[in-house]
Amino acid sequence: MPNLNWAFVFILCVLIVQLRLGQCHRDYSTDPFAQQQSDKVLQLPGQVFDVSFAHYSGFVTVNEEAGRALFYWFFEAVEDPSSKPLVLWLNGGPGCSSIAYGVAEEIGPFHVEKDGKRLYLNPYSWNQAANILFLDSPVGVGYSYSNTSSDYLSNGDNRTAADSLKFLLKWLERFPQYKGRDFYITGESYAGHYVPQLSQAIVRHNIAAKDSTINLKGFMVGNALTDDFHDHLGLFQFMWSTGMISDQTFKKLNDLCDSQPFLQPSEQCNKVLDVADEEMGHIDPYSIFTPACTASFSVLNQFFKRRNKVGKLRRQYDPCTEQHSRIYFNLPEVQKALHVYNRNNSSEWQTCSNVVNENWKDSPSSVLDVYEELLHSGIRIWIFSGDTDAVIPVTSTRYTIDALKLPTISPWRAWYIDGQVGGWTQEYEGLNFVTVRGAGHEVPLHRPKEALALIKAFVSGKTMPKLEQINDM
Repeated sequence: MPNLNWAFVFILCVLIVQLRLGQCHRDYSTDPFAQQQSDKVLQLPGQVFDVSFAHYSGFVTVNEEAGRALFYWFFEAVEDPSSKPLVLWLNGGPGCSSIAYGVAEEIGPFHVEKDGKRLYLNPYSWNQAANILFLDSPVGVGYSYSNTSSDYLSNGDNRTAADSLKFLLKWLERFPQYKGRDFYITGESYAGHYVPQLSQAIVRHNIAAKDSTINLKGFMVGNALTDDFHDHLGLFQFMWSTGMISDQTFKKLNDLCDSQPFLQPSEQCNKVLDVADEEMGHIDPYSIFTPACTASFSVLNQFFKRRNKVGKLRRQYDPCTEQHSRIYFNLPEVQKALHVYNRNNSSEWQTCSNVVNENWKDSPSSVLDVYEELLHSGIRIWIFSGDTDAVIPVTSTRYTIDALKLPTISPWRAWYIDGQVGGWTQEYEGLNFVTVRGAGHEVPLHRPKEALALIKAFVSGKTMPKLEQINDM
C-alpha cells in the first residue's frame, strides 16, 4: 500500500504541474532523439494516403518563468533529408498562424479539403526542396500559448524576434542533427518584419556567442510589409494603374494621405479612403483577379491601422479556404494527433488572433535599417512579390527596394517556367528581387508551381531560369 500511495501522489503531482503549464501531454525527455520520437506525428485524421517523409509537432518553451511556449510543425524533405537545408516559414498578421496558411494552403505537404475534415497532398510542397519548419509565433497565435495572461496583450516585434531565436536554439537541441545545417528563413506579409528581424537577431547572436549552431545562409520574404511610407505610396499607384480607383480619388489619396503619419491618418484622409473602398467594389484585394469570399472588409482602412491579415486571401479555385482550416484544426482528434492535447486557453483555434493583432506593442515604421545592416553580413537576401496583390503590391516593394539605393548587378528580365513567363527579376548588389506573374498576396496559393521553382532557386543560390535554360523545377 505505501508504494501505491507514493505512486498516486507522484501521478497527482505530475498532473498538477502539467495543468499549471497549460498542457496535458507527456513529460519531455532529456534524450533528444527520444523526444523526437515523442513528437513524431504518426497519422492525421482525414489522411487517406501514405507519405514517405517523417513529420513532427509539439511545443518548445521559450520562457520558463512566464510559461511561454511556441508550437511547431516540422516536415522532413521528401527525399534524402540529411542532404537538404533547413527552412523556417513564418506567416504574418501580426497574429496569423503559419499552420493555417503556410501548412494548410500554401507550401505544406498537407492541404485541407472543403469539408474541413479531410486532407489531400500538395504536389508542390516545399519539402520537395528542403526540410521545412513552421512556427506559430508569437504566443496567442495558433496553438502557441502562455501561462501569463498579460503576455497575450504585450506582444511586439522585439519580443517576437527574441522568443523565435530562443525557440530555434532549443529546437536544435531537440533535433541536433540539424545543428550547423544550412538554414534559411522565409515568410510573407507582416513576416516582412519577423524575417529580417529574426535574421538580425541570429547574426548578432552568432557573433556575440561565436556560435554556428544556427548556420544562417539567407532569408526570403514575399509581399512583405517593409517600409510604411513606400508601402502605402505604392499602394495608391497600384490601385490607380489597375483601374480600381478614379483619377480624382488617386489625386486625393496622394494629396491627403501621403503626408499623414501611417498610424494616424487625418479625417480627410479617412474619408477619401472610404471613397476608394467604394470605388473598388467587392473584390479580394489580396488577389484582385480571383473570386472573393463572401465576407466584406475595408482593405485600405485596415492597411492604415496595420491590420494586414492574410485572413481573406484564398486560392483562385476556392476563395474560402480559411474556413476549412478553422474546422480541421479545432477537431479534438486533430489536436491529439499533433500533440496539442488540452491547452490552458479554452478559446477555439483561430487562423488569425484579433487579440494579438489589436494589442501589438512595438512595430517600427521601417525595417530598411535592418536590411542595411544585413546586406553587409554576407547572407543571401531575396524579396519576391505576387503582382496581383493590392495590399502590399509590387509597386510598393519596388519603391522600397529603390530606397536602399543598391547597384544593379543584372538588369530587369523575364524568368520562365515550362516555356512561359513566370514573372520578372532583377539582381542587385546583395539582394535579388523576383515577381511572380498572376500571384496574389499568398504567392504559393495561386502559383504553387512557380513558388516551388522560386524556393529551389533560392536555396541553391541560382538565378531564376531564363527561356533558353532547361530546368526540371
